[in-house]
Amino acid sequence: MHERLMTQPHAFRSPSQASSEKPLLVCFSHLRWDFVWQRPQHLLSRAVKHYDVLIIEEPIFKPGIKPHMDVTSRPQGVTIAVPMLPEGLAHEDIIAEQHDLIETLIGRESSGSRVFWYYTPMAMAFTSDFECDLCVYDNMDELSLFRGASQHLLDMENALFSRCDLVFTGGMSLYEAKKNRHRSVHGFPSSIDFNHFSQARAIKQDPQDQAHIAHPRLGFFGVVDERMDIELLAQVADLRPDWQFVMIGPVVKIDPATLPQRPNIHWLGGKDYKELPHYLAGWDVGFMNFALNEATKFISPTKTPEFLAAGVPVVSTPITDVVKPYGEKGLVEIARTADEVVAKVEAILARPKEAWLAKVDKHLAQGSWDKTWASMHKLMLDATGDTTLERAASLPIYATTPAE
Repeated sequence: MHERLMTQPHAFRSPSQASSEKPLLVCFSHLRWDFVWQRPQHLLSRAVKHYDVLIIEEPIFKPGIKPHMDVTSRPQGVTIAVPMLPEGLAHEDIIAEQHDLIETLIGRESSGSRVFWYYTPMAMAFTSDFECDLCVYDNMDELSLFRGASQHLLDMENALFSRCDLVFTGGMSLYEAKKNRHRSVHGFPSSIDFNHFSQARAIKQDPQDQAHIAHPRLGFFGVVDERMDIELLAQVADLRPDWQFVMIGPVVKIDPATLPQRPNIHWLGGKDYKELPHYLAGWDVGFMNFALNEATKFISPTKTPEFLAAGVPVVSTPITDVVKPYGEKGLVEIARTADEVVAKVEAILARPKEAWLAKVDKHLAQGSWDKTWASMHKLMLDATGDTTLERAASLPIYATTPAE
């Protein structure tokens, strides 16, 4: 259940601020907090130990409403603010309304320290004149290569690079692409919530909508969009009609009617994060059938270590940040064509898991979301040159380096 908060006429104050000296961290996100549990949720749910976290999402448009900010809290300790705007506004009015609503919510000036944390460069259009003590761009994807990206997005990203103090990237290939565009760029590939996904190793009972599906099962979870090679999925399903393909995730930016329909392909829709280990427990192989296109050029799929933590062997197309390090270390099998996928899966099904799993656990022990956040926060404290943020930290700061 979401707790609804009363907005203040000027500066935002979370319920914890009455008894806390935490700085305010304002995140500008193109992703809904309640959509898919991924990098922003992992990081910002840990940031609440050090900051009062306010996440400002993209607007929702409804007919005839008065512009206002819908503010709610989440159990993870973050506060979500969504601009509610009337339908039919001109683009410049949408920008102006967001600017004014945010200014009213957080105040143009704040008596305490304030961090701005960007996931979308487009937010620069209505936040560039607001002051902050530290500006961070967590560049988790190369948004300019996604379907529908505009030149305006590139312009806004250039403006954000000019403004921000720190740039974090969601993978090492993206780091290589961005390292010369800013003085302080740091690669932080996807980490792992090991305790959550490793539950799958001990779960014996299938969810109801998976229980009837025969084995062997190949599974995928994540957003189903232009990054998925649906033709490859269809080809493998046709080559092995006795294999079952369990596909979990919301369909966005592509027409659901284009998804291949076969008796052995099961589209189960989106699932809650807490449900995923129960599905993974019943899969024989994880199938990461990413397309090799502009949208996947720099991705670092979070699901790679999540599959491995669940004890599920993986076959993936040759995504750069999967090949290195997972493919090179023999933790994930890499295949480009349908025939190669079939051969790799057959090899996995025939081999014992024990030696592979021991190697997986050794690799996964090197990184976690806790370590990633601690490393990021250390860089944030170093960048401020001020002890204000450090005094507010409620946990020790570990001098760790970004995960390899």
